[in-house]
Amino acid sequence: MRILYGVQGTGNGHITRARVMAAELAKRDVQVDFLFSGRPASDYFDMEPFGDYQTRSGLTFATERGRVSLTKTLRQSKLRELYQDIKALPVKDYDLVINDFEPITAWAAKLAKVPSIGVSHQASFLKPVPRDGEDWSARLLIRHFAPVGLELGVHWYHFGHAMLPPIIERHSHDQPVRHNKVLVYLPFESVEEILALLEPFPDVEFYCYHPQVQDEDRGHIHLRAPSRSGFPVDLAESVGVIANGGFELPSEALRLGKKLLLKPLHGQFEQLSNVLTLRQLGLASAMYELSASELDAWLELPPAQPVSFPDVAASLVDWLLAGNRDNFGELCQGLWRQVAYPSYCKLSAGPVSN
Repeated sequence: MRILYGVQGTGNGHITRARVMAAELAKRDVQVDFLFSGRPASDYFDMEPFGDYQTRSGLTFATERGRVSLTKTLRQSKLRELYQDIKALPVKDYDLVINDFEPITAWAAKLAKVPSIGVSHQASFLKPVPRDGEDWSARLLIRHFAPVGLELGVHWYHFGHAMLPPIIERHSHDQPVRHNKVLVYLPFESVEEILALLEPFPDVEFYCYHPQVQDEDRGHIHLRAPSRSGFPVDLAESVGVIANGGFELPSEALRLGKKLLLKPLHGQFEQLSNVLTLRQLGLASAMYELSASELDAWLELPPAQPVSFPDVAASLVDWLLAGNRDNFGELCQGLWRQVAYPSYCKLSAGPVSN
């Protein structure tokens, strides 16, 4: 079996999920080629698990001061190049396309009528899950940005529908939690504004990862460049995480029992909806602007308890390769039965439907 795996490269969450899937697929007798789009080829790092991967420009959403900028997004789009990449991709050489919200492989498979399966958090918004900030453009984006034959959504709770629990990268660290240590990952905010937010709290050791800094210690604020080795260690040692409203980092933080303070990107429907979901479930706090008072209140909260998520990737790969794609509901039910939430989690939906 030969698989083409398309991955949205904007942000690291899609890549993290693909890395988990790549490890499972590598254990099987299949050939997998990876294609990433959405960022310059030079900006990818620690990509060894993907072998001789390909990159394309694709489409990406530009941000400015913590907000999605439609003007900058349209100005930076290379629609002619996108169309040419879709038409030139030899997708008929593959038996199956797996897609994580990546437009080139999705549209190439659709036009060539090659079987395609989407595995993404975005696909969960095709179900009636909590939403915030949705408008006509968000609905169009979710449905048509990367269309596939079968959509497999990934979310923190099933809300009564056939979706998967999070596909989480698992690290083994023995470091004890330091109760005055907090991990900060706000890559879409300016460094100066982050420093101003954290400065008034000298009793807390903030480890702040950002793509625009080099490693530097400024008293209780420790600036860190992106690092696949250092980040998991600092995450494991932290009592809490301050982040934007993405999906993968909060998922890993929930599994590790870290309390969450999330600042969603303005104008980003997915992030706003993620934060709403976690607030409704009682699993995170939110600040919609960088606010010292909101941070102070969050720091006073007690430590969180872990959410126990199963090894989704192994079960999903087995299901994908078995070829019987009519029993997705059974796969989901089996996985959700293995999930255990803290006692303070607020749940309302019933069993998973097909």
